[in-house]
Amino acid sequence: MYYTYILLSSKSHKFYFGSTNDLQKRLKLHNNGEVKSTKSGIPWKLVWYGGFGTERQARDFELYFKTGSGKAFAYKRLVSVALTKDLLEGRKSITKL
Repeated sequence: MYYTYILLSSKSHKFYFGSTNDLQKRLKLHNNGEVKSTKSGIPWKLVWYGGFGTERQARDFELYFKTGSGKAFAYKRLVSVALTKDLLEGRKSITKL
């Protein structure tokens, strides 16, 4: 099984889109500072993931999330609960990657 996932930084309030075949291991790598592109946003919280049968499908969905329409879809349909919760916890702003 392969996964596409969305993380939310508790520090910078930014989203990160990725894909992997081992979701738990990948989240640990992000939170241990072992992923260069997410090191500055530690700690990261998993807010959504989807499973796919092939690596290609997971990677294609990750790439879709990184487009304008993919981000719009993700923010409107997949992470709106995370956005609301983050704002209710007193966070002033959320920046979208």
